[in-house]
Formats: sequence, C-alpha cells, structure tokens
Amino acid sequence: MTLVANGLFLQIDSESRIPKYQQIVDSIIKSIENGYLKVGEKLPSINEISEEYYLSRDTVVRAYNLLREKKIITSVVSKGFYVNKAINSSTSKTLFILNKLSNYKLEIYNTFVNSMGSGNQVDLQVYHCDPRLLINILEENVSAYDYFVVMPHFKNEKSSHTNFDEKVISCLKRIPKDKLVIMDNYLPSLGDEVACIYQDFKSDIIQALEEAKSQLKKYSKLILVFPNNPIYPYPNEIKQGFLNFCGNHDFDAEVLDKIYPDMELQQKDAYIVIDENDLVSLVKQTRDMRYEIGKEIGVVSYNDTPLKELFDITVISTDFELMGESAAYMIKKRKQEVVPNIFSYIDRGSL
Repeated sequence: MTLVANGLFLQIDSESRIPKYQQIVDSIIKSIENGYLKVGEKLPSINEISEEYYLSRDTVVRAYNLLREKKIITSVVSKGFYVNKAINSSTSKTLFILNKLSNYKLEIYNTFVNSMGSGNQVDLQVYHCDPRLLINILEENVSAYDYFVVMPHFKNEKSSHTNFDEKVISCLKRIPKDKLVIMDNYLPSLGDEVACIYQDFKSDIIQALEEAKSQLKKYSKLILVFPNNPIYPYPNEIKQGFLNFCGNHDFDAEVLDKIYPDMELQQKDAYIVIDENDLVSLVKQTRDMRYEIGKEIGVVSYNDTPLKELFDITVISTDFELMGESAAYMIKKRKQEVVPNIFSYIDRGSL
C-alpha cells in the first residue's frame, strides 16, 4: 500500500516482518534521499497516516519520534512535522580500511558508520594484511577523502604478524594528523598527535587472566591455542602475555597451533582459544569424551559474540562497539587522543 502526499512516497507492506514504524521511517528517509521531500516541507500528520493505513497512533508517533531523535524531521507546535535536513548531502567522506573481513571487524565498522550518522559517507576497503596493498589504497585515495580510519596489522616475509612497516608509516605520515585515526593497533612511530583507539594485546591478556586467576588455579595445565595463520597472522603479543602470566604464577603452560582431531584431552586442563573453529572442535570433543566444561575441562574464548553468550562460553574480549564509537567520536569532536580500548574478562561458567 502506497500513499503519496506532499512529495512523500510512503510504502507499508502488511505482509513484511519489518515493524510498521520502521517501514514509515525507511519510507520517509528514502523520499528525502530521492529528492521527493525537500528541507522545510511539511509531512502528513500523525492522524492522516494512522487513518490511511489503519495503524495505531502509537506506531506513527514512534516512527516520528525516531526521525526527530535523528534530527531528520522537526516538529512545530500546532503546525505539524517538517523535514529538517537533506539526507543525501554528506558532510564528510571517510575511508575505513580493514586488514581483514571478520565478524569482529565488521562490528567495529558498522558501529562506526552508525555513530557517524546518515550525513557522512563511509567507504570500506580491505588490504588483507598486505602492506603493499595498503600503500596503494592510501596513495590512490589520499585526495578523495576527508578522513582515514586505518587498522594496521601486517605480515612480514615469514607470514608472521608485525606491528611495523617502514613504508606504510611513511605513507601514513603524509596524511594530515587531524585527518587520520588509527584503530586496534598502536603505532608509536606516528606519535601521540594522531588519534588512536587500540588494544594492548600483551597487557590485555595478562590483565584478563589475572582476573580469572582464582578459577584457573583449579586446573593443572593452561593451554593457549594460537593459530599459525599465514594469511591473517595474530599478534605475537598475545602469546607473550600468556606465557608471562603462566611464568609469573607457576602454571604449567603449552601453546598449540590448533585443536587437532582426537586431542589427548585430560581432566584439569584449561584452554584459551582464539579461533572459532578451534572452539567448536574443542567443545565437541570435550562433550564426546563426556567431560564437563567448567569443572573437568576449562574453556575460555577470545572475542565475544552473541552465540558465545547464548552457550555460556567464558570470554576475554575487547569492546568492539566502543572501539567504533570512539573512532567516530574522535572525528566528530576533532579529538587527537591515544587511548586503550576496554578489554574485559566475562565469566559465564565455562572455566
């Protein structure tokens, strides 16, 4: 069902599972984007939309309130609702550059886009931890964007993770400091005048394991499953932090590159697992051997997800949403600060 009024093309699909209030919001935004509604133009009243579509007034009020919160429309007492701003006029263009595509990285990106708001264009590129590809992306786009958000994780000739690449640093230094935000990995050679929200991989795992120390003490051996990934290598600081913690507290420690089929699982072993495929394999083998997770075998996973929460998996994780929000805040408020992101130990009983 479509209502055309005052330039507004309002489409409501009664068979859709999208809530009716959201359909109203989407239709109004689309009408503004397509130029059917102009800034200052009056919208149909709540009663008009409610009566035309047999919708409750609460549904229409909720839609208009959401649009007002986003400052897309404004209300004038005793007169009605009006378009407040044009959606399609970007106030800035940002190039968001990821080292790889993953659920965690995309969560940061999506949060960043939402935090920047509808008036800002954000484009995404991926360089797959290849320094040469990152340099090409930067050089090709250095004049095309107002801001650059870069997640710097590189691999060297031996396919190991490295935090530093001289040519990349040189390229990044050509970008004005107030136009660059570094995410996830701190680059000291850029100085503290470049905005940065980062993980301290070594200190983070030590701090998280310190929080879990009382539970870890019931286990005889701690095992870190640290994947040997030649395409997307993990920071070695994670391994260093794990070994430092175990050495400081006299834990028997072992580092494996993966969870193998038919693992020699033993009671009172605790596993810290980075890769999700390894986590699935470990949990399956543990259950097949009828060990009880959280009592006989300990399991801690890196990086939180809704599924890990659903299945009560204890995690150590940075706050991905906060990282995206912080990067957007630095750009919008013109902040040039270097701050560590929050990293947490979340106990759900699997340790």
